[in-house]
Amino acid sequence: MAPQSPPEPTADPWRVLGEELDLWAAAGRQATLWWRDDDAAEVTPALARLVALSTQASAPLALAVIPQPMRADLPACLAVAPWVTVIQHGFAHVNHARRKGEGAWELGLHRPAATVFADLAAGFQCLADAFQDRFAPLVVPPWNRIDAAITRGLPDVGLRGLSTFGPRAAVSPAPGVVQINAHCDPIKWKGGARFTGTARALDDIVGHLRDRRQGHVDAGEPTGLLTHHLDLDAAGWQFVEQLLAYAAHHRAARWLAIAEILATEAA
Repeated sequence: MAPQSPPEPTADPWRVLGEELDLWAAAGRQATLWWRDDDAAEVTPALARLVALSTQASAPLALAVIPQPMRADLPACLAVAPWVTVIQHGFAHVNHARRKGEGAWELGLHRPAATVFADLAAGFQCLADAFQDRFAPLVVPPWNRIDAAITRGLPDVGLRGLSTFGPRAAVSPAPGVVQINAHCDPIKWKGGARFTGTARALDDIVGHLRDRRQGHVDAGEPTGLLTHHLDLDAAGWQFVEQLLAYAAHHRAARWLAIAEILATEAA
């Protein structure tokens, strides 16, 4: 048997990201990004680290807070976090689906729609009262799943934005609702949460940026990083720190605050 050729060397994933951003710069375009973190409910060491990272990097962070279990210490903590905006993460983050293979759903029609909307309205009021102008009226469905009928009713409870995962099909999935999704989750969940690896995570970011630049997906949708501060391991934290620093030093990259995105997309 003839000896096999050695594998081709793998390109440095950070260099690949830089090359993609260079193409944006050469075209006179800006590669917009945004950062969403899910599952906040109380002050923990991981949350404190997240907020400190956002502050040190001057990186806008959209923090998805679960209203029902939110502890009283969270508003005071975030009041001194200038780069953090609160968004709504469902209501209680409880799965109401029961059929095997259906996936987990809080914002589906497994309960009467009126009950789902009552939960969303209560959660909206809770966060609006607690965070006031630091709260942006955007909902992140737990497990990134929401029924179309619930999406259509979001404006009735004050919610003007929706964020799930993957390239959006349309700017507005329903009248009065703007969709802004995340595209890179650096955690591998199956078999226990752990960092997926730099190459895989950056491939998701570069892939969405390339598809935007080439017109294969909505070019106006900012490329979204999704983190879960409670589940990041040491390698995951290091990746987020490196990504924030890398983007901050490239002329074509800019992190957007969620309030800015909502205002621009809704215009």
